Amino acid sequence: MRSKMNCHKNGNMSKILIYMFLIAFGLFMIYPLLWVVAASFKPNEDIFKSLSLIPSKLVTDSYINGWKGTGQYTFGKFLINTFIMVIPTIIFTIISSTVVAYGFARFDFPLKRILFALMISTLMLPDSVIIIPRYILFNKFGWLNSYKPFIIPALLASTPFFVFMMVQFLRGLPKELEESAIIDGCNSFQTLIKIIVPLCKPAIISMIIFQFIWTWNDFLNTLIYINSVEKYTVSLGLRMSIDGTSVINWNQIMAMTVISMLPCIIIFFSAQKYFVEGIATTGLKG
Repeated sequence: MRSKMNCHKNGNMSKILIYMFLIAFGLFMIYPLLWVVAASFKPNEDIFKSLSLIPSKLVTDSYINGWKGTGQYTFGKFLINTFIMVIPTIIFTIISSTVVAYGFARFDFPLKRILFALMISTLMLPDSVIIIPRYILFNKFGWLNSYKPFIIPALLASTPFFVFMMVQFLRGLPKELEESAIIDGCNSFQTLIKIIVPLCKPAIISMIIFQFIWTWNDFLNTLIYINSVEKYTVSLGLRMSIDGTSVINWNQIMAMTVISMLPCIIIFFSAQKYFVEGIATTGLKG
């Protein structure tokens, strides 16, 4: 009897220690985010003096002044520009990646394996290798200083990661559903729209989250292709805030950083259920 009680106590103690460790680790991981939020309410001279999250003096106008910006355009302009670039990129990525993945997963055509292998091999190609030839190509097309280098390649399924993810997800779906749709008179396109796409909802939402965060936070490519301040995105706008004045208002920059993070945080937590489901089921064959 005593041995059972001791085992029960030891088990409870182990759970308590595990929970304490997870809480401490979670606070450690989320501390940089909390520090950025706290810094947006601190006086400019106190931000880098300590690691404390409690400001010595509460500053409430950092968000208002940061939104006004330091130049001709407000931060709202950069936010709108980012949405103009991100939303079409996401839509075209979903359409093109789903169609290409459906072709690889369900149809037999000449050189299918070779083409699929070539697509997968591009996953191992560093992005820095193709920066110069891609810039030369987009320059000849006349796409520089616009959002076309982001939107048009998305229409052509230029991200092999999403194609591969969708292929693996489609391979886990039973083919009997498509066969029954064909018997009912649906063609391949109708089967894709009416049967496949609703079943791929978790994978599509995972694709949306990935593409939204990657494109929203992209700094290097926007720096290369966009040279007009009028078309700057959030990442370039934040960088310009550092270079634009001799005295850097860090609390305003931190405030705009918090605002720029909000869309990514909102879209992730609002679709977290489907995101986890999509990642968990991708790669499983039924």
